[in-house]
Amino acid sequence: MVREQYTTVTEGTLVERPESQNVYKIGIYGWRKRCLYLFVLLLLAILVVNLALTIWILKVMWFSPTGMGQLHVTKDGLHLDGESEFLFPLYVKEIRSRMDSSLLLQSAHNVTVNARNSEGEVTGRLKVGPQMVEVQNQRFQISSKTDKPLFTAEEQGVVVGTDKLRVTGPEGALFEHSVETPLVRADPFQDLRLESPTRSLSMDAPRGVHIKAQAGKIEGLSQMDILLQSSDGMLVLDAETVRLPKLEQGTWDPSGSSQGLYEICVCPDGKLYLSVAGEDTTCQEHSHICL
Repeated sequence: MVREQYTTVTEGTLVERPESQNVYKIGIYGWRKRCLYLFVLLLLAILVVNLALTIWILKVMWFSPTGMGQLHVTKDGLHLDGESEFLFPLYVKEIRSRMDSSLLLQSAHNVTVNARNSEGEVTGRLKVGPQMVEVQNQRFQISSKTDKPLFTAEEQGVVVGTDKLRVTGPEGALFEHSVETPLVRADPFQDLRLESPTRSLSMDAPRGVHIKAQAGKIEGLSQMDILLQSSDGMLVLDAETVRLPKLEQGTWDPSGSSQGLYEICVCPDGKLYLSVAGEDTTCQEHSHICL
């Protein structure tokens, strides 16, 4: 049985209460406190390092309110100064250079520009390689500043829209098939040569072929025959002098003899042959040559 003790005091008497035996302390003490301070210092150090790295990256990358480095954001798009390297595909609507400089696209292998439709299929391709420039499209056209077609290439043919097509190579132009043109002319003080080394050379026109040399001569060379043919009309040799230098030349005999003189005879098919000259024509005597 527990006995309870009561203490009676009177007024004016001071009684000391017995002190409690259990004391509780509030806070972190000892090694826990030191670990907490060390953790706080570590976080502070990491925060300072991150802030320093962020400032360094901003400085190195040249971040600014208008963009990053030489790349500026404008109302019309992106403005880039200097050289740039793209490691992945670039999708843009328009690429253009500044007014005072040219646009350079450079690659270690090749430069390829593709045009796609709404379904993602390639409709046109321009490929610039180390050995060849390749264009894949239904039609290739080069126009002037005034939108005049200068050169057009498609499956139906090739059209050159310039007033003059100039070939500056020393060997001239080589055509494997026929060529249709209203005029073939050489540069001033240069010779014009139409040559077929292993085959025949043919010039046809429904209204005639006009060959003109304003200063110089016209020379035709052939290993075999040279044919001048007119389907509807005649062949006219209109010149001050018509010469056949390879024909045999006769000599005039002082006695008045025609021996050694010849006349030129013409067959109905246009063939020319020589006949010994006489007082009258002797072509009828050698008409069997025309058979």
